[in-house]
Amino acid sequence: MEKMTLNVKGMSCGHCINSIEGSVGELSGVTTVKVNLDSGTVSVEFNPNEITIDKIKETIDDQGYDVQ
Repeated sequence: MEKMTLNVKGMSCGHCINSIEGSVGELSGVTTVKVNLDSGTVSVEFNPNEITIDKIKETIDDQGYDVQ
């Protein structure tokens, strides 16, 4: 497993948390995802043999957020 923390802009409320945690959490290979509104980060634990960090970033971007 690999852990990564992404800086994400545009998150401001509970809907943002549910949107990101729901969409990323459904991806095959992702074991945990946690949004922190205060720091503007998304922490993800995933299996790099099943999914790439680029696909995770793309999924967050598709929800309307800006991944740094």
